[in-house]
Amino acid sequence: MTFSLTRKSLIALIVSGSFNFCSFAQNAVKPTVSANKMDWWREARFGMFIHWGVYAVPAGVYDGKNIDGLGEWIMQDAKIPVNVYAQYAKQFNPTKYNAEQWVLMAKNAGMKYIVITSKHHDGFALFDSKASNWNVVKATPYGKDILKPLVDACRKYNMKLGFYYSQANDWSNAGGAAAFGHWDKFQESRTMDQYLDSVAIPQVKEILTQYGDVVELWWDVPTDMSKARAEKLNALLSLQPGIITNDRLGGGFQGDITTPEQYIPATGIAGRDWETCMTMNGTWGFKKNDGNWKSSEELIRNLIDIASKGGNYLLNVGPDEMGEFPEPIVARLKNIGAWMDINHEAIYGTTASPFKVLPWAGRCTKKVTTSGATLYLHVFSNPGAHAILLPGLKNKISSIKWLANGNALEAKNISEGVVISLPNELPNAVASVIKVEVKGALQIDPYVINSAPDGSFTLKAETADIHNKQGETSALVEGDWSNRNIGYWTSSAASVSWTIHVAKPGTYACMLTAATPAQQSKFSIGIADQKIDGTITNTGGYNNYKEFTTGKIVISKAGTYTVTAQPDPKEWQAINLRQLKLVP
Repeated sequence: MTFSLTRKSLIALIVSGSFNFCSFAQNAVKPTVSANKMDWWREARFGMFIHWGVYAVPAGVYDGKNIDGLGEWIMQDAKIPVNVYAQYAKQFNPTKYNAEQWVLMAKNAGMKYIVITSKHHDGFALFDSKASNWNVVKATPYGKDILKPLVDACRKYNMKLGFYYSQANDWSNAGGAAAFGHWDKFQESRTMDQYLDSVAIPQVKEILTQYGDVVELWWDVPTDMSKARAEKLNALLSLQPGIITNDRLGGGFQGDITTPEQYIPATGIAGRDWETCMTMNGTWGFKKNDGNWKSSEELIRNLIDIASKGGNYLLNVGPDEMGEFPEPIVARLKNIGAWMDINHEAIYGTTASPFKVLPWAGRCTKKVTTSGATLYLHVFSNPGAHAILLPGLKNKISSIKWLANGNALEAKNISEGVVISLPNELPNAVASVIKVEVKGALQIDPYVINSAPDGSFTLKAETADIHNKQGETSALVEGDWSNRNIGYWTSSAASVSWTIHVAKPGTYACMLTAATPAQQSKFSIGIADQKIDGTITNTGGYNNYKEFTTGKIVISKAGTYTVTAQPDPKEWQAINLRQLKLVP
């Protein structure tokens, strides 16, 4: 894949050309093909990523030592010379590779598409390429195209297939980029432009013309990719007019989908199709000593979480050098498939939850029709009161039942929303799905934050309404569920707000928890026709949070108010905002 988590800060630099990963969207080249090509992708919600290549032979071990980092990055991490690394190809003979078996495992797990590494950063191609002899046909005893049987199996079992291609980083073909610098003189024996013209561009033509329909082209790590260089590769997409591409080509091309890696955006990504790619353990390519496997429960709940935010889940597998999936992968695919057999209706074709926050452990996905809507409630555990609330829902329920067995449940409209009674035992220990059908357009009251018992208000990142200037994605909620913040907040035109209900009037101190490497950044907090100015000073980086007290606001009457945090248009530098607190 791309980088280990320890290189997180450098990823953003490489991908965006600055510290701001998402801000390039406002200047990006727009896709030129119609939006309806995304229909199947939005319906699918779940796909398989396959990382496979020569790196499966060393499998994380070089010169008798375990090499830290990702399995597919061993050549770079261990600084293996090109001619030494080439010897691994002589041991790559995956005689147990069975493309139909792979496709059926994906299909039985509920996956709708596959994306495989046609060429990763080590430059090794899984197909017969005329542009470079460093490929599976010419350099290995196996001597056969890996992609062709996978294409045939996908077509046979109605599985869509896409290709990953490392367009810039290539450590074995001379002239290819290296994100962290070259270590072998051979790598610099020609220019990057020569490499692009002689290897990358011809190979992309090959994978787009030799295998029929290709549904997705997954670029990765645009090191040194100028706009001119990227334009050459982007022009090749005309060979596959319906193809979907991601945001990692470089040169300002944002593609069709955004690709968060190894994390789930806390509130999704507004205005963009997105696809979280994630490993089952700690590595993308096979690494024999990595036993840090996620549980089946975690993987299933990840799928639910992603669907509830309107995204797709591209879950990775790393076959071994013989072409087999390690047993932990096989077991987890079976477990996911068992859950999907019963609950796939609550994943396929769904859109994001209409609720900003659910006051119980679980998620919601939805489908909207011309006559009404269906809500799928994914309940992770049974609350102590054996009831769950759908906050603010005003619609009358026309049908409510367990998806697993069709048994009806009881629901009641109250002032706070709809309360659903639950039995003592849930149908599924991982996630039990309730199918709720309502007539008419969804009517849900805006989310209002009430005070804590001590009268204070904690306004968190995930409950904020974010107001970006049209065409910009400057501010967004990022981080995992235990560590969220509003980040990439580079534009002074962006603001955030919360709706609160004040039961007890009084004077409130305003305190922000924020982080920034900037010398200072100025803003204002507005509420009830009052505005106070504040300054955030250097905290030592975007991950070093400090609390700043900005002043006091008087709220003279009980009622519902909007609290707004607005940058100073002249003195604003990017910050990460974790929360705003109002303390009486």
